[in-house]
Amino acid sequence: MNSKLMGTGVALVTPFNADLSVDHEALTNIVNFNIENGTNYLVIMGTTGESVTVTKEEKQAIIKTVSEANNGRVPMVLGIGGNNTAQVVEEIKATDLSAFEAILSVSPYYSKPTQEGVYQHFKAVAEACPVSVILYNVPGRTASNMLPETTLRLAKDFKNIVAVKEAGNNIGQYLNLLKDKPDDFLIISGDDDLALGVVLAGGAGVISVLGQAVPAEFSKMIQLGLQGKAKEAYAIHYKLMDLTSYIFAENNPAGIKAVFEALNMCRASVRLPLVEATQGLKDKIKAFVETL
Repeated sequence: MNSKLMGTGVALVTPFNADLSVDHEALTNIVNFNIENGTNYLVIMGTTGESVTVTKEEKQAIIKTVSEANNGRVPMVLGIGGNNTAQVVEEIKATDLSAFEAILSVSPYYSKPTQEGVYQHFKAVAEACPVSVILYNVPGRTASNMLPETTLRLAKDFKNIVAVKEAGNNIGQYLNLLKDKPDDFLIISGDDDLALGVVLAGGAGVISVLGQAVPAEFSKMIQLGLQGKAKEAYAIHYKLMDLTSYIFAENNPAGIKAVFEALNMCRASVRLPLVEATQGLKDKIKAFVETL
């Protein structure tokens, strides 16, 4: 089992300056803040990092900034995915992945492939990738649900497919994966609101959005869950429940960036077609952050 992907991973935001250029200073501070407060690994260029509106050149610069700030302290995971299989394979082959524990690769979106199409896509990804692969199922964004039987077929057929980030917000699907998975395959929650329950049921941890803004509390909750200390873990879960709902109320990452703005760590700026959280939501978030 890949113990380096246990616990709390965070899907890092990409902070922007007022002119919407990447704010590398803020990104460095966020990385340090997370590592110093218990985050177990960093995920670069996932959905929360606004990967679809970041250029290739910016992506390389972001990787450099995070790598330098991390300086080998915790494992790193890089988002490489899409709905053009050949293009995803090409990017994997063109990217130096030597510093990364794994890639996080989203199930193909928009095209709505069959389960066989999803399998063949990830077969090509796995065969091209020199490091571990974390599958990413997020049907709310892809309009296509990767069923447990497809995930488990991939897990059994490819040694470097080591985990799935499951973000279908479907507890039944989580339980089916946990029931039937190979012993060394990791079920990672991609739903902040369900993460603790998934861990207590046998999950490996979480790739979290909220965790990067409250890393000490969130990572402690997940560690308590991994130790089976449900009562203590749920005390933290309940404390963070309102903030969890706030950050997803309008859009991710607009919500989590509003939290970082309240913490004076980066601007709330996002790139179109996303827009910043409304003032009403920002006020709720700011009031909550002041109670922490």
